[in-house]
Formats: sequence, C-alpha cells, structure tokens
Amino acid sequence: MRRKRNPLLLHCGGYLHVNIQCKSTILLPINHLQTLMGKHALPLRRLFHALTANHKFSFLPSDAIENYPNLSSCKDLYSLLQVHARLIVSGRQEDHSTNTHLVKSYLSFKKCDSARFLFDSLPNPSVRLYNSMIRAHASVKNHQGAIQLYHCMLGKHLEPDKYTFTFVLKACTGALEFKEGVLVHRDIVLRGLECDVFIGTALVDMYCKMGDLQLAREVFDKMPKKDVITWNAMILGLSQSVNPKEALGFFWNMQLCGMEPDLISIVNLVPAVSSLGDIDACRSIHGYVIRRGFDAVVSNGLIDMYSKCGDIDMASHVFKQMQDRDDISWRTMMAGYAHNECFFEVLDLFDSMKRENVRLNYISVVNALSAAAEMRDLRRGQEIQDYARQQRIDSDVFVATAMMTMYAKCGEPEAAKSLLRELKVRDLVAWSAIIAALVQSGHPEDALSLFRDMQNDCLKANNVTVMSSLSACAEAQSPRLGKSLHCYAVKTHIDSDISLATALVSMYAKCGFFACALTIFNRMPCKDIVLWNALINGYTQNGDPYHAMEIFQKVQSSEICPDSGTMVALLSACVLLDDQNQGSCIHGKIIKYGFESECHVKNALIDMYAKCGSLSTAKLLFNGTDFKKDEVSWNVLIAGYVHNGQAKEAVIPGSFRHRNSYRPEEFEVVGAFPKGKTKVLRWFQRVFLGSWNVMLTGYAVHGQGRRAIQLFSLMQKIHVSVDSLSFLSVLSACRHAGLIDEGRTIFDSMHKKHHLEPGLEHYTCMVDLLGRAGLFDEILHLIEAMPLEPDARVWGSLLGACKMHSNVLLAEYALDHLVKLEPKNPIHHVVLSNIYAKSARWGDAGETRSKMIKSGLRKSPGWSWV
Repeated sequence: MRRKRNPLLLHCGGYLHVNIQCKSTILLPINHLQTLMGKHALPLRRLFHALTANHKFSFLPSDAIENYPNLSSCKDLYSLLQVHARLIVSGRQEDHSTNTHLVKSYLSFKKCDSARFLFDSLPNPSVRLYNSMIRAHASVKNHQGAIQLYHCMLGKHLEPDKYTFTFVLKACTGALEFKEGVLVHRDIVLRGLECDVFIGTALVDMYCKMGDLQLAREVFDKMPKKDVITWNAMILGLSQSVNPKEALGFFWNMQLCGMEPDLISIVNLVPAVSSLGDIDACRSIHGYVIRRGFDAVVSNGLIDMYSKCGDIDMASHVFKQMQDRDDISWRTMMAGYAHNECFFEVLDLFDSMKRENVRLNYISVVNALSAAAEMRDLRRGQEIQDYARQQRIDSDVFVATAMMTMYAKCGEPEAAKSLLRELKVRDLVAWSAIIAALVQSGHPEDALSLFRDMQNDCLKANNVTVMSSLSACAEAQSPRLGKSLHCYAVKTHIDSDISLATALVSMYAKCGFFACALTIFNRMPCKDIVLWNALINGYTQNGDPYHAMEIFQKVQSSEICPDSGTMVALLSACVLLDDQNQGSCIHGKIIKYGFESECHVKNALIDMYAKCGSLSTAKLLFNGTDFKKDEVSWNVLIAGYVHNGQAKEAVIPGSFRHRNSYRPEEFEVVGAFPKGKTKVLRWFQRVFLGSWNVMLTGYAVHGQGRRAIQLFSLMQKIHVSVDSLSFLSVLSACRHAGLIDEGRTIFDSMHKKHHLEPGLEHYTCMVDLLGRAGLFDEILHLIEAMPLEPDARVWGSLLGACKMHSNVLLAEYALDHLVKLEPKNPIHHVVLSNIYAKSARWGDAGETRSKMIKSGLRKSPGWSWV
C-alpha cells in the first residue's frame, strides 16, 4: 500500500518545503539545517514532522520573537533547534542580533560547529563574540580552531582585548604551539598588555606547561601585581620541572610576600614533594593544611606525598582517617602500597574495594595484578584475572599486558605467551612488557624467542624492546644475538641513546667481551652514573674486582656522583677481594652520600661484613631499628651464618618469623654449605622444608642424588611449581651421584612436560654427567642438537671428560672451540697437554706447552686454602 504523503512536508531540489497551516510555503535549505543539527540531533524529516504535525508548529508571536529569553530558556539542544527553526520560518534568520543570540546559545550547549556555521554568516561579528567563540573552542579542546579564529579576527582588523589574549593563550597551551604562543606574546607586548594580571598569568601558565621555565620566570618577575592564581601557575610549573625543589622555595616566598596560599597552592605542590621524597617538607605541609582546614580536601594528595616519601604508615593513617573516601582515594592508597613494595597490602586493599563496592577500573586491576606478580602468587593472579573477565575489562591492552607479566613472573611463560597470542592488537608496549617480565623472572631464552616472534609479526622494535632483549642476551650468555641487536640499533640510529648504550655495555661486559663494552663506553660523549655502573657490575660479575675498583676511581675523578647501585657493585667487589677494610671505606662513602637507609644497600653491607668475617657487624646492621627488612635481608643473614660455620644459630624462632611476615625463599647456598657438614643439611631440612630449591641444592652439594630425585618427585606430586633452578639443582645432584638414566629422564621432561627451555648451564650439567660415564657419542649428539650456541662451559666440561677418559681426539676438537671462545685462557692448553702426557704422547705434550709459552700465555700459580 502506498504511503500517504504528508501535505506539510515536501522535499525538492535540496530544499525542504514547509507548508505552514496549508496557507503558505517557505523554502528551508536542508544542508543549512543539517549542519546546525549535527550528528546528535534527530534526522531532518523527523524533526520537522515533529514541528509541524498535530498543530505543534505555528507562527511565533511577535512579542516572543522580540523577546530573546526564549533562546536562553532552552533547556536542551532539541528545544534550541525548535526555536531556531521557528525563527527561520518567521523570517528572523537574517537578523544580526538574532544570529548573535543563536551563536551564543549554541556555544552554551558546546555545539561549536553549529555556532561556527552561523558565526561565519555574520557580516561584522563583535570582539566580544569572537572572544566567546575562541573561549568555547578552547574549552572543548578544539585548540587549532580557536587559534584560527584569532587570526581571522586580526585579518578583519579587529583589536583584541585582554580577554582575547587570555583565551588564545589557553588554546596555544592546549595545542602545545610554542611558536604560535611566542607570536601572541609579541602582540601582547606591542599592545602594552604584558603586565595585565590575567594575561601575565596565562603567559606564565603557557611557558611552564611547555617546559620553558626561564621565560615563565621572566614574565612572572615583570608583573607588578600578582594574584594567588599567578603564584599557583608558577608553583605547578616548578613542581613538574627537573628541579622541583624550587617549587618549595616559591611556596615559602609566596607567604613572605604577604600572599596567602589557597587550596590549589597545596595541590600544585604535591608533585614537587612526591618527586623529592622530602619527608620533612611533607610533614610541614600536612601541619599547614590541618591549621587551614584543608586536610579533608587534600587527603588524596597527602596520601600520595607520604607514600612517595617512604612513610607508608602515615599514608595509611591519613587514608583510614578520611570520612568520605572516593574511588580516587582507594586507587591512590593502592598505588602508594605498590610504590613501597607492600604487595600484600595492595591485594588486601583490592579485596576491601570489592567488598565495599568501590568502583574498580582497569588501573585498580593492573595494580593488583602487578602485586600478585611481584609476590609470585599465581593463585591470586588468576583470581584477579577472573574478576577482570567478569567486569569485561580483560581485553583492555593494559590489563592484558599486566596479566601476561603476572604469568611470566609466576613461572608460567607458556600461559603468558598464550595470552599474547589471544590479544587482538599486539602493540610494542605489550611485546616489550612480556619480554622484560620473562627476563626478570629468569626465562631469558623465552624472552629471546618472543623477540624473534615479534619481528615475524612485522613490528619494528624500539629502544625499550631492544634494551629488554639485550638484558636477555646477557642472562642467557648469547653474545652472538647481542651483536645482532647492536647492528640493528646502529641501522635504526638508536645506538646513541644513553639508555641503550648502557644496555649494550652491560650485555657485552656480562658476556666477558670487555673490549666491545669499552669501545661503546668510550664513544659516548655524555656518560651518566648508570653507564659507569654497567661497566663496574660487568667486571664484578666476571670476578675482576681490581678493574671494578679502578673504574670507580675514574668516577670519583669525574664530576659524576655515584648512586646506590655503584655502592652495591663495589661491596660485591670487596667480597671478591675478601677485604673488610676496603668494604668499611665503601661503608663510609655510603653514609656520606646518604644511601644507608636504602634496603638493597643495607643488604649488600650485611652480606659484605658477613662474608668478610665480621658477622657481629652484619648482625648489628640487621638489627637496626630503622631497617625495614625484606626476604632478601633474612636470606643474606642466614647465608652469612652458614658461611661463618654457625648454621645452628641461623634458625629463627618460628613466632618471630611469623610476626615479621618472614617466609624463606630461594637463595644461593652452593658456596654457603661447607662440604662435609651434614649437620648443616639436617638443620636446613628441618627448618626450611618450604624452600624446595634450597633443599635440592643442598642435596646436590652433598652428593645425595637419590634424595634430591625423591624431593623433586614430591614437589611435582604436591604441585609445587618447579623452575629452571629446580632442574639445575636436581641435574647437578644426578651428576655428582652418577645417576645417568635419571638425569636423562629429568632433562627430557624439562621441555616435554614442564615447557621450560634448558639453558646453557643445564646442557653443561648433562655434558658433565654423560662425560663421566664416557658416553661421548651421546655428548656430540646433544651438542649438535642444542638450540643455543655452546659456550666455554659446555666445551670445558667435554674437555674435562676427555681428560678423565684419555680421549685425545675429542679433546683436540673441544680445545679448538675453547681457543676461539677464550683465547687468553691457558688452562685449556694445560689440560690438553696433560691428556697427551697421560697417553704417553710426550712430544705433543711438550709442543702444546711451547705454543702456550710462545703465545704469551702463562698458568697462574696454584695456592692452597690452608
């Protein structure tokens, strides 16, 4: 059936024919009204049907047309469109005054496009109307539109007033148009308006937010009169600058000049105090806001300041005292706990937020997942993941990235990689995060595998991704891939970045390629302390404390100040030197530089004194009242007791451990257990039943292979998560006990059952295990099948096995590879010479020794522990 046409509406030739009460027809341009209505208005036909049908549309009375409050009384955009349509129908559209009111009405509803359409039809808009347009465009963040209107105004030779400049400066600030802002500033100076308090404040705000504090300060100093808003703009700019301490000085000067700070002054000061970590300033401001009665309003800022200043207890106190906590308060407190590594409290707060029905957004979920990751609590992490799925925010890239990181750090790299594959949009942030997490959690091979996958995904790595991958190369001892990454950095012109250069120096140094490390180091025109630390750490980790100390002397002769990382590396060097006197000197420097309160520095000091024979000093530092101990602190002290032959005293009363939330974790005890001291092993078996890897290592050191295998089986039976360290310990136990079949089975299960990629240290164990049994064909097959490039440890184990079984041919083959990897190591030549001698090949033995002497290699003289 054909639909009956509405006699009131006819559409023809781009015009809408509106028949008013069937008496007359008025042509309305359709494109004109469509532009005015925009995408959020009703469709054109529906609108005019509503206006005309059922007698709703009629002529406006003359008094209503003259009385413009009809426009100002419009409660919504639809009402305004109705009035506008009536004005068009009544013929008032061309009236200048009417259009001016319409422009302002559209601006009140933030319909800048509709207002601009009408505005452009006005022949001579006033300065005030231009100001309204510029202000409205800036307020809806259409900054370029505001700047364009300013230029249009100048083109019509209209004289801007102080409001024009204030609004256009706001637009320049929002658009970060520095050059445009400078040009506007020049116009202001030409008109003699620079000293106006409104314009001056806008200039200060613009220059501060664009990072030019010098120009901001020049404008500020020229202003004869400054109000509190001017001071606040300068304080905020300084708070967010590289030297936030100046903001505190400005705050005090403000009061000395007789200007009373307001609430915004305090809020603007929060970033400065938080950045400085100045607890005294934090307490002073807290006292000030209590006296002024601001404390209830700035509580969130106080929580943030106390958290960043390290006083998490006071931050928690402020949070608990709040009468009206909003979701921002909860998130600020959660972030404070995370910043202070109070991860249990982060998760506890997350649970409280759920119980109290506080609005949880993706930031809360990300913080909770990060806490579970740091605690290595897979169960809690999965609970949070389930919650994210229920709230349908698990597909958010930040939440998904946090979930991947959690799985990686909890020893589930396959689950992390599976999540990555499920992501619809895998950006560089996600790839970089999971690669970094795998490196930090001891899975460098998985990290490198993912880096290759990322390249297959046609994503171009940035400096962050390359830095994480270089760390993986260092941990996996893969200098060949590290060199490839170095070439990539050079080709993409990111090798001059100091952070990347630091990662390159660290990778080469940790892999023992000090010539390459020094070349990169010396090429850098500007060296910061982190770059120096990379070199110091490299020498220390390679057992060369003398060069580490030498580099530190160069740091001292430069103008660069050492940081806490420098001190920790130097303390490790003192342990290698077994030099307590040198360590005490470093301790003095730590006190001088103010690093003693930092937990990782205190742990390094305890370790140094304990291992250098002063256990009493180590205990004194440990028992300091101002020392907030973590799990590393306890493990370092326990290792110190064992190192000094006092294993029985290392047992901590259970109630004390519980009261201090202490839970023993894995720590290196290979060198800590004195061989033959079975009493030590029994003590650790009784006390640290939960520290599975510690027990496995203990059994390995004492040759108790069967017990290690039984414990390893028990771990799997009760679903204790095994990692690469667990496999290394149990394989080492099999090696010492000669359990070949068991070792093979465990090694094969590492990848097939547990989805862990064996590292070079695992292959070294297997070569040694098979080598002791003389299974050389199996060794060669294993080396040929390795996905990693065999290093000196692998070939050295093979050479040792050849010596045991007098396999001359294979020993020569192993030495060829060792000479390429370690050309300056004389030990390998000595071993081959001994093999020749054992096989009565005296000529070859002598020739090998002669070659070694001619090449300048010399075996270091042996020395006795006695």
